[in-house]
Formats: sequence, structure tokens, C-alpha cells
Amino acid sequence: MFAEEIISNAIPSLRADDTVQKALDRMNEFKVKHMPVLSEASLLGLVSEDDLLNISKHDTILTDSGVNFLNVFTLSDAHTYDVIRLMSQLKLTAVPVVDQQKNYLGLISINNMVDAVAEQYAVNHPGGIIVLEISNRDNSLAHISQIVEADNAQILSSYVNTFDDSTRMEVTLKVNKTEITSLVASFERYDYLVKEVYNNTQIDDGSQERYDSFMNYLNV
Repeated sequence: MFAEEIISNAIPSLRADDTVQKALDRMNEFKVKHMPVLSEASLLGLVSEDDLLNISKHDTILTDSGVNFLNVFTLSDAHTYDVIRLMSQLKLTAVPVVDQQKNYLGLISINNMVDAVAEQYAVNHPGGIIVLEISNRDNSLAHISQIVEADNAQILSSYVNTFDDSTRMEVTLKVNKTEITSLVASFERYDYLVKEVYNNTQIDDGSQERYDSFMNYLNV
């Protein structure tokens, strides 16, 4: 998924001759702390809410306010991972998107980014989640996929979490079914360490035993 695919058309940009107050009102309306400022079709940069709040006269024009314009943007063909990295590193709530000629195309808000990540990782699709701990020398996604497919399941999404100063890593899998007891057993049979399991409808949490005890009580 690329930046141009998740541009929000709902959030308009600011103009160079807009006032500080208008910028603050727009940020409040769309629940962001950063907004792009344009001069014609050119991006001047991002303004932040914190900087604007330090200006005493809110009727001041943005370009006359002395506010710092952040020279931050992403290209339209940037991957969503790059957009996430930019937001994370600079603590941004929105990122402008430009084309190869640096023409402004639109804005990606943090809410757009959350929705995009949810789609990319199949968050809204029903399925079970398995967290494996493996050695980085045994990181064979092909073998893991074979085990999943042998259990008549498919991997909807996966990601790897590494640890500093460690040869171990975690592989999180989301598969397209919620009855994953047999799949967990398969991983354990192949000596994979299953650290965590979520959304497994067949895990025995004691509810059936409590139900049977309650029914026996009623029959007394």
C-alpha cells in the first residue's frame, strides 16, 4: 500500500494568507496537531498547534507570524511503512503527500494511517492469532506457511519482532480461522515455541465445566 492510496480528501489544507486562529480552528475540527500550508499548489510546510499557540495575536497571517514551517512531506509512491516511520520519528499527526514535481496532492492523517494499518494486517477479518518465539537462524516463513496450509488454513498477515542483544525473535501470525488448537499442536510438534494464542474458540477456559456443575445443581 502506498501513500497516495490513503490520502484523506476530508481535510483541507491551509493557505498562506490564513490566520493563526483559522489554523487552530481547523486543527481542532479535524483533531490533528499539524496541518499543511500551501502557496498556490506549492507546499510551504507543516505548521504545528504547539507553535501556533505560542503566538499572542491569533489574527496574524500565517506567513507574517514568524511561525516555523516544518519541511516535511512524503512522496506519493512511498510505502506505508515509510509514512509510519516519519510519523513516529517526528511525532506527527499528519503528513503531506507530494508528487515527483513536489506538487501537493493531499494529506495523510494519523487516523487514515490507523485505518490503513488495520486493513494491511487484516485486523477486521475474523481469525486466530499465534505468537511464535524462534531463533533468527530458524526464521523460515516458507516452513511456517507449510504448517499453516497443512492445517487447511491461510496466513492473513504476519510480522516479526526482534530484540536487541538477542538471537530470538517473535513471529506473529494471523490465520483465517479461529479454531486453531490443531494448528498450535502442529507448531509444537515441529518444536516451535508457541508463546501466545488469541481468538482460539476451542480453548477450554472452564466454562463448560461450570455449566455442567450448574445444570447438575438444578437437577438436585
